[in-house]
Amino acid sequence: MSESASGAASKQRGKRRGVLARVVLFTRQVVAELRKVVWPTRSELGTYFVVVVFFILAIMLFTGVLDLAFNRAVTWLFT
Repeated sequence: MSESASGAASKQRGKRRGVLARVVLFTRQVVAELRKVVWPTRSELGTYFVVVVFFILAIMLFTGVLDLAFNRAVTWLFT
């Protein structure tokens, strides 16, 4: 069979499946992929949490300092 003929045959097989069968197939594929995931340990999760919180705090501090600096510059410029 040529590639186009086999592609058409696979499209016909895809049309024969009902909505419920497609949902079940999707769910099975999702579960199969989730089984491949390497989940972090409790200590790794705690470490990642602390790193993310400190990074967010650092970005908040940086943004706050920039906001204060621009606020002072604009106030000085227009007064």
